[in-house]
Amino acid sequence: MLATTSVCLADAGTQLKVFPSEISLRGQGGRQAIAVQVVNDQGITRDVSGSVKLHIADAKVAGLDGQTLKPVADGETKLLVELGQLKAEVSVTVKEATSSRDVSFRLDVMPIFMKSGCNTGSCHGAARGKDGFMLSLFGYDPAGDYYRLTRQLVGRRIDLAVPEKSLMLEKATGEVDHTGGQLFTADSDDYRTMLRWIEAGAPDDKGDTPEPLGIDLLPSKTVFAGKDQTQKTVVMARYSDGSVRDVTKLALFMTNNDAVVSIDKEGIAKGNNRGGAFVFARFNKFTVGSEVLVLPTDDKFVWPNTLESNFVDTLVFDKLKKLHMAPSEICDDETFLRRVSLDLIGLPPTREEYERFVADTDKGKRAKLIDQLLDREEFIDMWAMKWGELLRIRAVNNQPQYGRDAKAMWSYAGWIHDQMAVNRPLNEMVAELVVGNGSNIKQPTSNLYTAVERLTPQKTAEDFAQVFLGTRIQCSQCHNHPFDRWTLDDYYGFASFFAGVNMKRGVEGREVVVFNNNANNTVEHPVNGRKMKPKFLGGDAPDVEGQDPRVSLAKWLTSPDNAAFGQTMANIIWSHFFGRGIVEPVDDVRISNPPSNKELLETLGKKLAEYGFDKKKLIRDICNSRTYQLSAATNPTNELDEAYFSHGYVRRLQAEVLLDTITRITGTEDRFQSSPQGTRAVQIYAGNVTNFFLTTFGRAPRESACSCEVNKEANLSQALHLVNGDTITLKVAGSRLIPSLLAAKQPPAKIVEELYILALSRKPTAGETAKLVDLINQELEDPSRVDKLAGLRAQIDQAYRRLEEQAKSLKAEYEKLKDDGQEAEALGNLEKQIATTEKQLAEARARQAGNVPLMVYGDILWGLFNSTEFAFNH
Repeated sequence: MLATTSVCLADAGTQLKVFPSEISLRGQGGRQAIAVQVVNDQGITRDVSGSVKLHIADAKVAGLDGQTLKPVADGETKLLVELGQLKAEVSVTVKEATSSRDVSFRLDVMPIFMKSGCNTGSCHGAARGKDGFMLSLFGYDPAGDYYRLTRQLVGRRIDLAVPEKSLMLEKATGEVDHTGGQLFTADSDDYRTMLRWIEAGAPDDKGDTPEPLGIDLLPSKTVFAGKDQTQKTVVMARYSDGSVRDVTKLALFMTNNDAVVSIDKEGIAKGNNRGGAFVFARFNKFTVGSEVLVLPTDDKFVWPNTLESNFVDTLVFDKLKKLHMAPSEICDDETFLRRVSLDLIGLPPTREEYERFVADTDKGKRAKLIDQLLDREEFIDMWAMKWGELLRIRAVNNQPQYGRDAKAMWSYAGWIHDQMAVNRPLNEMVAELVVGNGSNIKQPTSNLYTAVERLTPQKTAEDFAQVFLGTRIQCSQCHNHPFDRWTLDDYYGFASFFAGVNMKRGVEGREVVVFNNNANNTVEHPVNGRKMKPKFLGGDAPDVEGQDPRVSLAKWLTSPDNAAFGQTMANIIWSHFFGRGIVEPVDDVRISNPPSNKELLETLGKKLAEYGFDKKKLIRDICNSRTYQLSAATNPTNELDEAYFSHGYVRRLQAEVLLDTITRITGTEDRFQSSPQGTRAVQIYAGNVTNFFLTTFGRAPRESACSCEVNKEANLSQALHLVNGDTITLKVAGSRLIPSLLAAKQPPAKIVEELYILALSRKPTAGETAKLVDLINQELEDPSRVDKLAGLRAQIDQAYRRLEEQAKSLKAEYEKLKDDGQEAEALGNLEKQIATTEKQLAEARARQAGNVPLMVYGDILWGLFNSTEFAFNH
């Protein structure tokens, strides 16, 4: 079905393609529309469906009604298609030409409900229906819909005596007031189909009614040379009896980017602006997509002679060539050094690291740096944090019955850190997590199940699918997924893997023991009450009788042959380095949200499996690629690109990385609850531990499995906090950096250079240096600086008072709680934090007292911290 028939007789490389490539007509009502493309040697397509000449070789077998084929008699013939000198032919088979198929409720009537929007959530598909009538959402329960339509309030919706007076038809045609308005007219195909069904007695389908097995949207790829071009599409459904049917008129159409490509209800796609997008067709429970590329009008694109470093570049550049999009130039050494340091270890380079790298003349110095950073302890911390977010490591001490005690979470986080430290293969680590049993304190992997506030098979299945397979199946709990392939059967079959997982209280007061009841491995289907046995998502049902089904699940999930797992892990890794996934979001893989570069994602997943799921090897490939090292500066062909990786994407630093960067540059230390002083934000083990800065800049609270919890979007609150918040004020005031530079008696130009290198990983331009040195000299000679200095000290004092008031408030709150070991420990941590703050503020005031140069250079550092260049990786 996906192949096409094409013949090339005109210009070299030009083809005439006809869709579908084979035509099968069954029964009197069999009809088949066609779509025809001209494709040139560059792959650019043009819709000529309305311009071609059509001719049936044997008119005794099939005929034409405009551009639609219809049966005449059983037999075989050919459809001849001509456009100038281009010719193509398509085989045509006609069966049962004289037989008339009865109208089927499931095959003919239900699709009309979906196409017309009757069973959507805003209409009769709502939980309680609408205006007294309910349909199953998106038609997931045909038997229930048939009952409600024909047996509920008999005679109200369907009039068997006078079918055309049926309320269902009168409302749909607008003869009777209808909240949804007129859906079709009395001379439409939809009306005639429904009328025929009622005239036949509104029968239910027989048991041998064929079921749809899948659909195809043709053509599968379209390339427009300029906007405002259109392409006719055809939707073909494949059935369990081997038949194929044109369901274009019964399908729903949509697009994932209306700004680039739109598609109307007839299935005509239209290019709107340059770029790439997918159009989709939905019929029954199936959704399928077709890629559409829109190139510039009058394009004279020539691919630049761009070098490729490895397979990543080959696949990315192949896609860019098709889009007529040139990649940006490679970034300079300073940009690369800062980018890769922040990405791999979450810290900017030191002055020594900067000088050493910039001075190195070895052509392989970038690869050498990548290897060095991959071996750093900070790299381990970064990926321990990443997995802490994925697995939602978060302590909730006031709910010990659910097993999320701080002691257990500390054990869990430590286990994850250990796995990262030894670079354990990701599939092995996940497999051990999946079968986690035992004490949440003594067996860290059991915390995978205690991290959920209410342990249910359904919730666990949703989280597993989202984290490990990158797909969201939540919609399928109540109805078939409207934009993906998952059905209720898929959902409850997958949930059954966790039906036997239970928890009980342990010996210790805060201990919870996870175990599996092998006798309870089924979940009840909500529609028909069936006991659903464990079934892999999109796969087979294993034999798990009398066993813990999670063992089979772990083997299937983490197998190198499971492309979904490999691609999900690879996509998560890729997203870390580019700020977006090849599928974005990384945990929302679905048919209606396809990858921007399918070949790249598939290859990354295969490579990860080939590497034995060694994440370091894949990360090394990514960082060594030219794609990763492209400049953020764009060119006229890629300035609008946000999905194809043609240039470096400017990304705001993650909250923890931003705070650690400020802390390192100023030479200060942070203290977080239940962590020793000097702990970096990246090393915080639990999502509930935070501060105002981290919360403001989007630290993940780790309350859900959604990747959206890590928020890197800039907002006004962040800007205000950088400008006048306590964090920057106290860290600059308490900085050990500037006093050390002044003590070394460095000239102003050298101090400015040092601040730039530490904050931005580059030297200031000559203009920046001259301007700042001039400003420094003026400020040092300005007598009003004494007053400004007093104001700064007052600002520091005010910041301290706010912290002191906050501490008093928290103390009072804790005193109200029962004085057990847990609260005492928290109070002790708080008192230590207050003491540390008092000490730092005292030191800061002492250093600032009467020191105008310190304040002037502090202002420059404050300005650098508030620059876009500092807060973003570019």
